[in-house]
Amino acid sequence: MIPAVELQHRVALVTGGASGIGLGIATALARRGATVVIGDVREDHMHTAATALAAFRERVSVHPLDVAVASSWERVRQHVTERFGTLHLLCLNAGIGILGTILKAHPHDWRWLMGVNLRGVTLGLQTFLPLVRANPGVGHICATSSMGGLVVADDGGIYSSAKFGVVALMECLRAELVAERIGVTVLCPAAVNTNIHDHASMRPRELADSSSPSSSEEQRARSEMARSILALGADPLQVGERVVDAMLANEPYVFTDAAVAPILGARRTALLAAAARAGK
Repeated sequence: MIPAVELQHRVALVTGGASGIGLGIATALARRGATVVIGDVREDHMHTAATALAAFRERVSVHPLDVAVASSWERVRQHVTERFGTLHLLCLNAGIGILGTILKAHPHDWRWLMGVNLRGVTLGLQTFLPLVRANPGVGHICATSSMGGLVVADDGGIYSSAKFGVVALMECLRAELVAERIGVTVLCPAAVNTNIHDHASMRPRELADSSSPSSSEEQRARSEMARSILALGADPLQVGERVVDAMLANEPYVFTDAAVAPILGARRTALLAAAARAGK
């Protein structure tokens, strides 16, 4: 557990931190006194975040980071070590959303989404875990998965494949780091008012959407529906505060909506029923 007062002396990195949940986490950390490095891939969001957090002056900095590219991580690591010498809090939040069934998915869909949502987390751990482990008792890692990391939606097969992996990573890492007194938390948000499905403009050219015109139109319709639903979701700034509270208390899981309890209960019931049948 990290003493709250100690955030005044801690350095945090938040990926995907220039908008949405990431900006909420970065803002909550800065308000409580932490020095925050934001990594993000969208220049427009980086500019907006720098303006929004300008009041924190030198305690907040924004840097380009493509979480799917190892060399991009290395540049951020070099900045952190040269300026601060260490890292206490690692928030692996960057993510993208691709909707659609597995049967209609293309190889580029898999490569892009898995590269950001899962490889982005593993590269972050590979790059910064040694620095966090150098701070026993105060170091903490938080990764953003999703409710899709616990329960699969009808059109979320690719997305959930990555997000289930993030949950598994964090659960295993939590057990492995407990002896070192390094905390690990996984965030599984439901609907939050973010732009997670608004990433078409930043899709790498080499992973361009290879869908047919009809399926591209279907994809746009699905994304528009997702945006309308998310617009009614939780406030990212409130989610950020909840995440920081969870990190301070070293909670294993964070949810953004109590209404997910019946969904989780239904999955648990189905699993236990299947296990009971195995003994007959």
